[in-house]
Amino acid sequence: MTLQIFNTATRELRDFEPVNPGKVGIYICGLTTQGSPHIGHLRFAVAFDVLRNWLTRGHGYDVTLVRNVTDIDDKILRKSAEAGEPWFAWSYLHERETSDALDTLGVKRPTYEPRATGHVTDMVELMEMLIERGHAYPASDGSGDVYFDVKSFPEYGSLTRQNLDDMEAAGDADPRGKNDPRDFALWKGRKDDEPASANWPTPWGEGRPGWHLECSAMARRWLGDTFDIHGGGIDLRFPHHENEQAQSHAAGLGFARYWMHNGWVTLSGEKMSKSLGNTLAVNELTKTVRPIVVRYYLSAVHYRSTIEYTPDSLAEAAAAVERIEGFLRRALGADAVLTSDDVAGVELPRAFVEAMDDDINVSGALAACFDAIREGNTAIDEADVERVEKLAMQVAAMTDVLGVNPLDPQWSGRSAGGQDEAMDALGALVEALVEQRKAARAAKNFEAADTIRDQLADAGVVVEDTPDGARWSLARQGGKDN
Repeated sequence: MTLQIFNTATRELRDFEPVNPGKVGIYICGLTTQGSPHIGHLRFAVAFDVLRNWLTRGHGYDVTLVRNVTDIDDKILRKSAEAGEPWFAWSYLHERETSDALDTLGVKRPTYEPRATGHVTDMVELMEMLIERGHAYPASDGSGDVYFDVKSFPEYGSLTRQNLDDMEAAGDADPRGKNDPRDFALWKGRKDDEPASANWPTPWGEGRPGWHLECSAMARRWLGDTFDIHGGGIDLRFPHHENEQAQSHAAGLGFARYWMHNGWVTLSGEKMSKSLGNTLAVNELTKTVRPIVVRYYLSAVHYRSTIEYTPDSLAEAAAAVERIEGFLRRALGADAVLTSDDVAGVELPRAFVEAMDDDINVSGALAACFDAIREGNTAIDEADVERVEKLAMQVAAMTDVLGVNPLDPQWSGRSAGGQDEAMDALGALVEALVEQRKAARAAKNFEAADTIRDQLADAGVVVEDTPDGARWSLARQGGKDN
């Protein structure tokens, strides 16, 4: 089947064809390390983690994923100064917090995670190319600023389909040295009130990079002049991605062939942001909610759709995860473990494959998953062991692609409030009682066996006798799925 991706640049679904057969290069804009991450910040990483999984699992591509760290920026300098901390220490603190939060949500590490401060040489080279081609210029006021000349490049505005005459002035630098207020900064000259450590030498004077230049230079360094997919949040389309594309194309680079943008997480209809004071930090959420539930919540709708957070959102996600986990443990046993390697060879249902190939339609993919769960529960009731195992493995494989396989050991030890330790203790006690019941049945003491079963049922533990022996699971609210 052919994977189709909605290309933001052309606003149409396009068959995905990589630059190099069998290989895919992806660049996604990581976080500016100015503060602690919340779920609104991290939705992009979950969305592109699912894409990466599908490219690998569904189509066998060798994926190189580059996710940058913007570790020098106006906001980092301002917030670190307000906190009385060195800017580099402030940045690194929040870089570590972000990495920890992504690990908590089961997001795979990128192939490479470059920092902007490590690529100044690449940025200077790109500026030299643009100046030589007549698309950039050093400020005439001696400030050390270097600007991109938007009027020199007729394509400017094409990504977001804007007319230059309708654009407002770029607010990223003092306009005193600009030829046109809409020209954006490639390089920002040294300021007297900024730390000396936040500056690097260039042919035009000391200073630091502009935000847009950073990503173009890092993408080129690690993915080449032309690569497959550039991704990020919808709020980055302008000015960031528009400026990235303009400066890269103006330098003669092919840059990204497909643009993908994920929607926001909103609260009361507003984009979740620190300025609104409505943040939901991952490290706080996962004190009371299992990380797999947060991951499910962020990945259960189409990546281009907006997710509206409400007090019931995580409860609904928890119920869905419980339904998946309940079936898998009922089918495969309470202690079953299945890694990605264990399910790698499982044939995925056609409905799931078609949904994922339709611009990563996770909603449709989950519908296929829950169809299999309903069918699997029926097979359990009918004691169709072979059918049960096949469907359970398919459910585990489907949820593995989405990063929410409850049987994957990556989620061990990450439950909130010590739930994993409690489950271990519960499991040991239940297994002991199940063994006592087995012994009672072997001795034909059925009254004692029934008493044990009733005691477990009163405690919310369901015991089912199968051809392979007794299996137990926690009872689900609302009765059995069918």
